Amino acid sequence: FYHMDLYGSKERFDIFPEELSGRGDRSLGDMRRESALSSEKVQRPQEVGYDLEKEVAELAKMYGLDEDREKELELLGGHLEKVESRWPPAHTEKAGSQGSIYNTSKSSSSVKDPSKRTKQQELPDEASQGENQSKARADDEAESNIWSRGGLSSGSMSDEWNSQAVSEEEEEEEEEEEAADVFCSTCKIPIRAFDKLFGEHKDHEVAQLPSAVENEKEEIHKNMCKLEEQIAQMENVASHLEEIFITVEENFGRQEENFEVHYNDAVQVLAQKYEEQLEALGEEKRQKLEALYEQLVSCGKHLDTCKELTDETQELFLENDKAEFMKVKSFNYIIFFPYNYRLEEFLKKEVDLELSTLPDFEERIIDVSEVEQLMNSINAIPAPCAPVINPQAPSVATGTSLRVCWGLFSDDTVECYQLCYKPVSNERHSDGQAEHTLKVKETYCTITDLLPNTQYEFWVSALNASGISPPSERAVYVTAPSPPTIKNKKIQSCENAALVCWEPRDINPVDSYTVELSKLTDEENDDIITESIVGIPNCEVLIHLQPTQKYRICVRAQNLGGTSERSEPVLIHTTGTCFYLNEDTAHPLLAILDDGFTISCDELENPECDLPVYDNSFTRCIAILGSLIPFPGKHYWEVEVEEDTEYRAGVAFENTPRHGHLGANNSSWCMRHIITPSRHKYEFLHSGMTPDIRITVPPRRIGILLDYENCRLSFFNADIAQHLHTFNSHFQHYVHPCFALETPGILRIHTGITTPPWTAL
Repeated sequence: FYHMDLYGSKERFDIFPEELSGRGDRSLGDMRRESALSSEKVQRPQEVGYDLEKEVAELAKMYGLDEDREKELELLGGHLEKVESRWPPAHTEKAGSQGSIYNTSKSSSSVKDPSKRTKQQELPDEASQGENQSKARADDEAESNIWSRGGLSSGSMSDEWNSQAVSEEEEEEEEEEEAADVFCSTCKIPIRAFDKLFGEHKDHEVAQLPSAVENEKEEIHKNMCKLEEQIAQMENVASHLEEIFITVEENFGRQEENFEVHYNDAVQVLAQKYEEQLEALGEEKRQKLEALYEQLVSCGKHLDTCKELTDETQELFLENDKAEFMKVKSFNYIIFFPYNYRLEEFLKKEVDLELSTLPDFEERIIDVSEVEQLMNSINAIPAPCAPVINPQAPSVATGTSLRVCWGLFSDDTVECYQLCYKPVSNERHSDGQAEHTLKVKETYCTITDLLPNTQYEFWVSALNASGISPPSERAVYVTAPSPPTIKNKKIQSCENAALVCWEPRDINPVDSYTVELSKLTDEENDDIITESIVGIPNCEVLIHLQPTQKYRICVRAQNLGGTSERSEPVLIHTTGTCFYLNEDTAHPLLAILDDGFTISCDELENPECDLPVYDNSFTRCIAILGSLIPFPGKHYWEVEVEEDTEYRAGVAFENTPRHGHLGANNSSWCMRHIITPSRHKYEFLHSGMTPDIRITVPPRRIGILLDYENCRLSFFNADIAQHLHTFNSHFQHYVHPCFALETPGILRIHTGITTPPWTAL
């Protein structure tokens, strides 16, 4: 007895004890080749046997020769025994419960292919197996003896084969123990470095295994990110589809209910029409069938008479008595043959061969006018109610687009919406504004190509197959404003603050402004720290800053619709005081050059001549005021003068009299230069009074320091750092720089200068 593992192993069919006993010195490869050839030879005759058995079965089935089945199987078994006799018993396997010679041969052929064995075992007919049962038992006993002898003789060969297989497995394990240390990029597999130098991967591109693993992980991570994005997208799509599913179900329910309500009357009318037409059609059918039945009965009677005459004619022809056949009878003095008379009388009757009625029915006109009137009088889908437009949501509009939303608070069926809008105008003829109409499928719409900071009026209607709903109430939406424009030339700043002014680009007002402040902390790396000042009602703002810093400032406008884009940025340096010259205060003879900080006077006419003046300009003194930031602290600037020019420079209140001279009143403080025949005279005027001060070195660059904290106004010769004079005065209001020319000449103002250390008194 052998364990089933022997028969279930892959190598069991390559062991042939009788052949190996005489060829012990042959190699294992030769034995494998011989076993393969032998199995093929066994399989061929079995296939022949299968074909013979199939052919015999077909012939028996065709001619009904089931009683000869046993003889045919014996012939088939004998044929297979002859084929198997050419091979050793070791090639044969016990077939199991089948037991016949035919099944035994099939079992031996199934050594290489178990699936074929299963198919071939099912081929023998059940009847033939029953007839050959006794013979199969004897064959099974003989075959088991053969297998037992063959198994005993093949035991030694099995041990040798198993030991060799174990040695091969150990060699494979030793090779696997040499772990791969590089990665072949060409073959996409890990290999040993030795294979790169001398193996098949010699010309391939390789990489270090850790780096290849990292690259692969990065690719996997990227793919995972893409997969997560796809998952998120699919989840959104799935949720949207779920909403659509729910909407479809709700719409279907409403539609079904609507059909049931409105079509009941139409269905009843159609049912009544159907019953009437069906009743008339049934009556016509009954009449046709009765007429056909009467004609059929008449035809049957005529047919019976014809058959009776035919039978009598046949009997008459069979009469042997000629006298009887020729016997005549007289009737109404006419002599007739007895049978011929009756036959002629029958044939004289006309036979009606025409159909009494036609199988076709009358064409009936189905009158559905009443149904059509009923259908026209009702609507399967009612016209929808008026939608309700939503008020504008804050901060969702842009300068050129609006998002309008509305709702339908009923169960009406809507195919689409009609959105209308037009700009709102305060003019009398605002009704003449062009209206725009859009067809929308959803309950929202984004309208583009609009004007910034402009109000638009919107209304919406719902449509379906039955018609259009009344329009909704009108709602006013407003677009976001355009970005403001910062007045670069009118920026005022000092070491601790800046006054930024701008102007709106839209006609309509806005709600507020937002200033975004960015401090550039590192010019090389462009590091930015951003702050925002919100809710600014006017077009200017005073911002507290830090000294010796560089700032970038932008402005946004804001209304109910949203926030505008950023304005063009401006740069502010808090290294010194910067101001601009107020052109509205300039005397008509005073000109401001292109740089904005140089003033000149070229004409020699009387300053009181008849020239066009403005409400805020100087009329008597050829002067101009600057606009200084209203911020306490120290402010320093310089004035470059020419030696032969008479001038005045200082500070004054904003409301200083325009028809007087600078320094001649109590609202201005200034330094005056006068050229006399003998010398250059310098006066420091306030309320028309000056101290007696003589300056030996005429200053070409005058430094002016305004110190609100110490209530001082000081003048310096900046070229030689010489203090000239200081006014000690408590300024009740903020003052502004002032400049005047008394003779033709030029004055150049320099701002943004850091306060020199020698100005400290």
